[in-house]
Amino acid sequence: MRPEDVRVCVLRIEGTNCEDEMYEAFKIVGASPEKVHLKQLTGQSPSELKRDVEDYDILAFPGGFSAGDYVRAGAIFAARIRSAIGPQIRRFVESEKPVLGVCNGFQILVELGLLPALDDVMSPEPTAALYTNDSARFECRPTLLRNDNRGKCIFTSEIPKKKVLMIPSAHAEGKLLSMDPRFVDRLEENDQIVFRYVGENGEDAEYPWNPNGSPSDIAGICNPAGNVLGMMPHPERVLTRFTHPDWTRGYDSEEGDGLCLFRSVMKKLV
Repeated sequence: MRPEDVRVCVLRIEGTNCEDEMYEAFKIVGASPEKVHLKQLTGQSPSELKRDVEDYDILAFPGGFSAGDYVRAGAIFAARIRSAIGPQIRRFVESEKPVLGVCNGFQILVELGLLPALDDVMSPEPTAALYTNDSARFECRPTLLRNDNRGKCIFTSEIPKKKVLMIPSAHAEGKLLSMDPRFVDRLEENDQIVFRYVGENGEDAEYPWNPNGSPSDIAGICNPAGNVLGMMPHPERVLTRFTHPDWTRGYDSEEGDGLCLFRSVMKKLV
């Protein structure tokens, strides 16, 4: 498969606001992305605009405030997906096609049951949630992420283990919690922890380096198969060094820290 043959569905509804950046990220690495409204997949659009999720190679859920984040962040978007095209989404994941959810997209994947997916590919109800930040406010700041995945996640195949990336965060509900008392241990055992927040010298993160209070400093997780990634910080916002807060120093190229995630998944497909 050639890079331009990789079709990416950047899925949106009202309130989604990072679809342009997600589109551009996949465009830069040579894929053929398309911004698709959920109604185009559910048959609620004119015939010439209808799309089928099965025709895509990658599914991406961008950030924002889908449906105003009423009820819970990502809950309404996830409920609409489950009721209309739930079986198609399950088949998409079972076929090991890549799925990426960033910020609100991560919240949607958790609400859909696609993450953490400890006991099923797509659990019938959420088994975790992204709770309100410990600061009880919206946090928008640079954050440092360490790649703690041991090789399972296809979105980190081009990122050296333990490498630290500057990926900015912008969220109010990013604290990953579960009723399972062994939640973090099970994620660790399954190699499902992908990114952890770290401090400026690589040490365990405290606020503000961990902007939400997520246990074990978890910033992103994958499913047991490694093809579904959800993360709170925004890699699509640092595709070039010029959108880094310290862009004037310390860079050998114009490439930003976020681009390696998109290069990683493309290398798995082409």
